[in-house]
Formats: sequence, structure tokens, C-alpha cells
Amino acid sequence: MVQKSFRLQELAEALGAELRGNPDTAISGLATLQAAGPGQMSFLANPAYAKYLGQTKASAVIVSPANAADAPTNVLLLDNPYLGYARISHWFDATPAPVVGIHPTAVVDPSATVSDSACVGPHVVIEADAQIGDQVVIGAGCFIGARSRIGDQSVLRPRATLAHDVVLGQRCHVLSGAVIGSDGFGFANERGVWHRIAQVGGVVLGDDVEIGANTTIDRGAVDDTVIGNGVKIDNLVQVAHNVRIGDHSAMAAKVGIAGSTKIGRHCVFGGAAGVAGHLEITDQVQLTGMTMVTGDIAEPGVYSSGTSADTNRQWRKNAVRFRQLDILARRIKELEKKLKG
Repeated sequence: MVQKSFRLQELAEALGAELRGNPDTAISGLATLQAAGPGQMSFLANPAYAKYLGQTKASAVIVSPANAADAPTNVLLLDNPYLGYARISHWFDATPAPVVGIHPTAVVDPSATVSDSACVGPHVVIEADAQIGDQVVIGAGCFIGARSRIGDQSVLRPRATLAHDVVLGQRCHVLSGAVIGSDGFGFANERGVWHRIAQVGGVVLGDDVEIGANTTIDRGAVDDTVIGNGVKIDNLVQVAHNVRIGDHSAMAAKVGIAGSTKIGRHCVFGGAAGVAGHLEITDQVQLTGMTMVTGDIAEPGVYSSGTSADTNRQWRKNAVRFRQLDILARRIKELEKKLKG
């Protein structure tokens, strides 16, 4: 790994942060408060880790003004330390630089358009009439289907798949194993026999979208599946055909969204949340982990379902009580009637 080193003053100026300490301190890496040593920078964003701040061996920490007095080292003051960490993390990114050009083992259809500034890795397949924009990076083993378009500065990590008629906006980031434009789960039943429905729509991703590893986004059955600008989708997420996700929403791992559901803007779905099909969820809705949505949500807010883990003994007792809820409700109604009488 190539070692990078920067003066603390450089980092402070890049973040627009107030520096308290030695501006000439050399910073060569990032680490947690617990693990950091000399030459490394850390940050405090989650109050749960404040107990480690006073003992950190980091050469500098990014903290809010409220925590600055507890830091035993150089500090960079920011109101949002986590955002500061996110921005400075790119200074220490050790990802190898891509090589501009088309690798000799890549298979590119003569009718495809590939920018001279694009990087096309080994064993990539680019089919007919595809369009690859400026400074696009396509990792080894990726597949780009016919008539698909990839916007400027987008990155596909190795083995990502874009089926035919998929559109990626600018600065999108698709991780390894993701499949965009796979056929949706569409079948018609006749007397117990399933008949496949051709999925004739496409997929459209806006600008600055990120798609996690092994996530699948199905093509539309008729109209396109649409992912808005700035949407962030984690690993192992399933987005079914004709789903629409509004701008700047985010979804953690193992979320599943059934077909033709419309998700609003600035929504946040916790891990393993599930949403049934043909629903509408308004803007600014947060689903906590493993929440199951079976009806429309028309009001912004935080929604949850299910029960938290407990000892098996207590869970079994509660499970019995759950089964008795209907009986108890009927008894209460009867008692209310008697009291009114």
C-alpha cells in the first residue's frame, strides 16, 4: 500500500475546520479512537464512543466544539465530524488508479460508443449501441447490455451487470455482483401453471446513485423502474419491477421492495425492512430494521413492526399472549357493553 502523508494544516483547510494544535503534524492514515496511533487521525461522531476520546493516541481528531476540551491531542473543529471524516477519507483511499483505455481482452461491439477517457477492464463485454461516457471506469468482468448508457464519471466495480436498455446517470457507483435490469418476477397463472411475462421496460438511475454488492434492480414489466438522484442502496437489496424510489433515499442491506411500489424522497429504510407491492410511501419516511409494510404510508415519520429479541422463555410466553389478543378484545367489548347497560 502506498503511504500518503499530509500536514494537518492542509487537512484543516480542505475541511474548512478550525485547527487547535500543531499545523505541521504529519497525518498518514485514519483509525478509530481506540486503535489510532501516532501519525493517524480519528473522529468522534457517535456519543457512544466519547469514552474513548480522552485516552486516544491519535495525532489529531475531528470533533465538535462541545467535545474539544476532552481531546488530549490536536483537534479539527467541525459541527458535523462524521461528514468531515467522510470527506477526508478520500485523501487516504488506496484503491489502485484505473488505466485509461480498453483492455485487449474486452469485447466491445463495433456499434458501441466508448469515450477516449473511459477505463474498460479485462474481459468486459459491451454490447451493441451501448454508450460509455467520459471518465467512466468499468471493472474486470462487467457486462454492459445492448443500448445501455453510462453517464460521465460513473464506476462499475468488477463483475457488475447491466442488462439491455439500462441508463445510469453521472457519477453513479455500482459495486461487484450487482445486477441492474434483470427480469422482474412476472408470471400469469392458468389452472396452476405459470406462464412467463416478458419484461419489456428498462431501468433508469439518476445522478450520484450508489448500488451495493449483489443487489438486484429488476427492469420494468412495461414502464421503467426508476431510481432517483442521490439514492444510496446497500448490499443484498431487492428492488422489483416498476418500483420508483425518490431522490436521496437510502436503504440498508436486505431490504426488499415488491413490484410497482412508489417510495418518496429522503426516505431511510433499515436493514431487512420489507415493503409489499403496489403501495405508496410518502417523503421522509423512516423504517426501522425488519419493519414490514403492507399498506400505504401517507404521513412522514418513523415506522416499526415486529418485536425485539428476548429470552426464549419470555418470547414463548408472549407468543401465547399474542394468540389470545382477539379473545381478550372480544371480552373487553362485552364488558364495555355491560357497563353501558
